[in-house]
Amino acid sequence: MVSKRHFLLSIACIATNIMFAQIYIASTCEISFSAPTPIEDIAGVNKVAKPLLNATTGDLQMKIPMTSFIFEKPLMQEHFNENYVESEKYPYAMFKGKLNDKIDLSKDGEYKTSVTGKLTIHGVEKDRTIEGTIVVKGGTIIMTSSFKVTFADHDISIPALYSGVIPPDAVIKFTTQLEPYKKETKN
Repeated sequence: MVSKRHFLLSIACIATNIMFAQIYIASTCEISFSAPTPIEDIAGVNKVAKPLLNATTGDLQMKIPMTSFIFEKPLMQEHFNENYVESEKYPYAMFKGKLNDKIDLSKDGEYKTSVTGKLTIHGVEKDRTIEGTIVVKGGTIIMTSSFKVTFADHDISIPALYSGVIPPDAVIKFTTQLEPYKKETKN
């Protein structure tokens, strides 16, 4: 006969496994931005962010280290971190939102969707709805999106010397591959 305590422990273990099976974490992620100018393109790429997706609730969140954006030219990277996003004062950009469509992420397919939430850059939080695509294949989720961020919306100043040269916004491209979160077990 199974004791009540053993039964409850078994149910708790099953519930924990189900809960973790519904969480997806990025195995790869690339966030790039570009702000083309007549002289040269200002562009950086970040491959460090690790978005999380709760497949049950549709919650999506990510924390993006600003100093992890890599530029072709070191001076551009220095100006980005020191003069524009002030990475020492505001080390992270963040997004917390929710998918607007209920998608069965256990079924392979391609889905156009959007996510609504709060985007924080340079310490300024803005409500955003961002359109994108989700591709599900064999238990892997690939999310892609492209959208604009206006510098003034996040109190990022363009020096007067460069006004008219640097555009007022940047195009952000986001691609991530998410895998089911697997809790590490110790032997």
